[in-house]
Amino acid sequence: MLKIYNTNIETNKIEEIKEYQKGSWINLVNPSEIEIKDVCENIQIQEDFIRDALDYEEKARIDREEEDNTTLFIVDVPIIEKSEENDIYTTMPLGMIVVRDDFFITVSLKKNKIIEDFEKRKIKNFQTYKKTRFIFQILYLNSSYYLNHLKQINKETEIAEYILKNSMKNKELLKLLSLEKGLVYFTTSLKSNEIVMEKTMRGKIIKLYEEDEDILEDAITENRQAIEMAQIYSNILNGTMDAYASIISNNLNGVMKFLTSITIILAVPTMISSFWGMNVGLPFQNSPIGFIIMIVFAAITTLGVSWWLKRKDMLD
Repeated sequence: MLKIYNTNIETNKIEEIKEYQKGSWINLVNPSEIEIKDVCENIQIQEDFIRDALDYEEKARIDREEEDNTTLFIVDVPIIEKSEENDIYTTMPLGMIVVRDDFFITVSLKKNKIIEDFEKRKIKNFQTYKKTRFIFQILYLNSSYYLNHLKQINKETEIAEYILKNSMKNKELLKLLSLEKGLVYFTTSLKSNEIVMEKTMRGKIIKLYEEDEDILEDAITENRQAIEMAQIYSNILNGTMDAYASIISNNLNGVMKFLTSITIILAVPTMISSFWGMNVGLPFQNSPIGFIIMIVFAAITTLGVSWWLKRKDMLD
């Protein structure tokens, strides 16, 4: 999908246009080969810059091409992938390309809320021709979304823990495992994003404007806060998973102990009745109440064994 936006200088409103104009913003979402070639031919940039941002495994980094005077920023943005059982928290790369002082390009594999907020004009003081501010606004919004997703993860963790307290279900354990994996992705991506922002803050990559530096500083602060939250939640979740693993193991041991005790108790009358069923001379075999005596003896022996097992905490 290819869309081009431009800020009308007279009205200061964002408009979607069809042609490539200087100062415009080009948004590519899972573009086709035709769209990639069309953009590169019209604004004179290398295709590799766009293709790198479409690599799902690409890490956050900054790349600069001096000949074309083009700078590529890649950061990881949080996304939620839908599955049959649980929502999966993960990240994907978002490419931002500054083409000379003429164009600004965003490239992503999927739609994401960060770019959608700009398309829907939800961001204040946003103009397509102010490329430095645009980058900083994306970085700040990205850090904010990480914080929001981390809060969602924490809430879902608490719900799963509450359910697990009442009933050990594999579904909830798998949910915790999925959340733990999401926190690992978030922590790794946030640390990579921090490196990109720190490099940008030095002012050697793109020109910094004094009125925009506060946005970048706020973005770095939000990102650090997100890193701390992700690490705290990850540690808590790791401890919770370990605790539930111990509880499950302990419960299993208790069940096995109880079943073993029941087996021993049931074996006592079986063994006694087997003795009296032998085809040899036995006590009380000629007595009219021999059967009753055998039953009473078996019952007393079984109760005795049960009492002994109870004292040894084998029937709890």
